[in-house]
Amino acid sequence: MKTIIHKSNERGHANHGWLDAYHSFSFASWFNPEKVHFGVLRVLNDDTIAGGMGFGMHPHDNMEIITIPLEGALAHKDSMGNSATIETGDIQVMSAGTGVMHSEFNPNHDKQTKLFQIWLFPNKQNVTPRYQQITLDKGLEKNNFAQILSPNPEDIGVWIHQDAWFYLSNFDKDFSKKLNLKKEGNGFYIMNIEGEIDISGTILGKRDAIGIWETPEIEIKANSNAKFLVMEIPME
Repeated sequence: MKTIIHKSNERGHANHGWLDAYHSFSFASWFNPEKVHFGVLRVLNDDTIAGGMGFGMHPHDNMEIITIPLEGALAHKDSMGNSATIETGDIQVMSAGTGVMHSEFNPNHDKQTKLFQIWLFPNKQNVTPRYQQITLDKGLEKNNFAQILSPNPEDIGVWIHQDAWFYLSNFDKDFSKKLNLKKEGNGFYIMNIEGEIDISGTILGKRDAIGIWETPEIEIKANSNAKFLVMEIPME
């Protein structure tokens, strides 16, 4: 088993006033040659968007873009004709494929929005762009690895053009559970959202993360009530 630890205070940080962003991997003006990507995981941004603010129309192509609101809401519009709002408890995916324009705004002027935006390299180039959002069953996260994303349109959660599986979990203090890989050769990247967890003796606090590969399974124990995101992704 191999591991790499990414502590929360080692992330890139850019405060633009309306946007307070932390970057787990090199992004925009922040570049760290040791943190360009982990397998096909290219971007993991931890964004706080001020009330009424957001990103105007901008382009993407050949990237799988996943947005998970942690607090508040996000209004989305795109060149495919989609116009929708996602809130805490939802997940959104956009396969940029041959190219798409979109905008993202906090629709509430009196509340901030907090979210993870995650980019994965796809396993197919130049696909037809697509958009999907669902509301998660948050009850499934309790002391469980609740699947929220997969490669399969018929499976639980949203789907993407990549052999990846995402899970959201809420563990009670002292609870532990094992998770097996879905595909041989993949790795795990775990972002701890709240609380404290223990993975093979490595302690992760709030917003700490760990990459793990060359192992068929992991076991996660909660040292306190904890919420975390597990991403199983191809390493190549």
